[in-house]
Amino acid sequence: MQRTIVGIDIGTTKVCTLVAQVQDGGKANILGVGLTPSKGLDKGVVVNIDDAINAIATSVEKAERLSGYRIGTAFVGVAGRHISSLNSRGVVAVSRLDHEITRNDIARAVESAQAVAIPTQREIIHVIPRAYVVDGNEGIRDPIGMSGFRLEVETHIVTGEIMAIQNLIKSVQRAGVEIDDLVLQPLASGEAVLTPEDKDRGVMLVDIGGGTTDVAIFIQGGVWHTSVIPVGGNHFTNDIVYVLHTPHHTAEYLKLRYGCAIADDPSDDESNLIDAETLTAGENQKIDRQVLNEIIQARAEQIVEMIYNEIRRSGYEGLLPAGIVLTGGSAQLPRFDELVREMLGMPVRIGLPTELTGLTDSLESPSYATGVGLLRWGARHGLAMLGASHHSYPERNGWSSVYERFKGWLREFLP
Repeated sequence: MQRTIVGIDIGTTKVCTLVAQVQDGGKANILGVGLTPSKGLDKGVVVNIDDAINAIATSVEKAERLSGYRIGTAFVGVAGRHISSLNSRGVVAVSRLDHEITRNDIARAVESAQAVAIPTQREIIHVIPRAYVVDGNEGIRDPIGMSGFRLEVETHIVTGEIMAIQNLIKSVQRAGVEIDDLVLQPLASGEAVLTPEDKDRGVMLVDIGGGTTDVAIFIQGGVWHTSVIPVGGNHFTNDIVYVLHTPHHTAEYLKLRYGCAIADDPSDDESNLIDAETLTAGENQKIDRQVLNEIIQARAEQIVEMIYNEIRRSGYEGLLPAGIVLTGGSAQLPRFDELVREMLGMPVRIGLPTELTGLTDSLESPSYATGVGLLRWGARHGLAMLGASHHSYPERNGWSSVYERFKGWLREFLP
């Protein structure tokens, strides 16, 4: 089956709208791409709603012009420093007299798992089943049709601040687009760059964006831990500005043109000197490439340390034989994967979206993993929801019943 799906990745540095025909197997034929600099967001959170609306509307308009497709609804990525997660377990008695487990039993178990203490200012974004237990037998991935008296489900629950979610929803809707579903960005990125084998063995996805670093740990085919680290690629640029006293646009250019996550040994070679502007108009300075990369390496090492701390905090250290997959724009920083490998002693690779056709000139890059992943999320998890049960999210009411949303795409979400 093939259908046209739209994904909107609203990040700190860019807004990317993708229109594609996506097959059930995940192969995407890209019909339109709308890319525009992001405005009105800081670390994934809307801080100026008018600027955010204009950036989203511009991105959507570009994608519509290229694709010839009128965008009415889209799957939208959500991230930011307000995101948090927890694991919860729900337990129910099997309802049928013959004790055969049905989808209704699973939905009731998932609803039971949501009976956890969540602060009033927070809202549930995802309730993701990890595994099931039937009469004490653990590790069951699909219990439908099995017999049992007691069904337990282990779930991963992702929450966000209500106001941050609502401001994002308002920004998208006022740009003229209704929301099919909000999707946590590292989960979307995982759809684009991880294989089922990666998720089965145990892998950590690290999506390094402009304002945040989003992480997700997958084990035994399901997501076991997610988190957002409030440090990203923009911090490299800011460090260069502060230390070398150069304008922001010059610092960004130096990072992209000469930056490296591992500084080479010092050298007296004059070819290592770079001409750059200073903060004083009309004045230039000579910058040693070694000094530039020492600044970048210091920040890169901090990010790697924070990734390691997140692994330890999750409790799944030693359960990641597939290692770490890096994606996001800052994953392209030269030798960053090498630095992660040296510091953590784990397998590391750069994750690239694959199986793309159509307008793919720039999309086979870590920068577009979330956008491509939103398309595949829509194809894999959203088909039931896009049918008769489809609804948009009128600011808050559509998010009031995760149970109803969950029932719509339950078949697709079974691990």
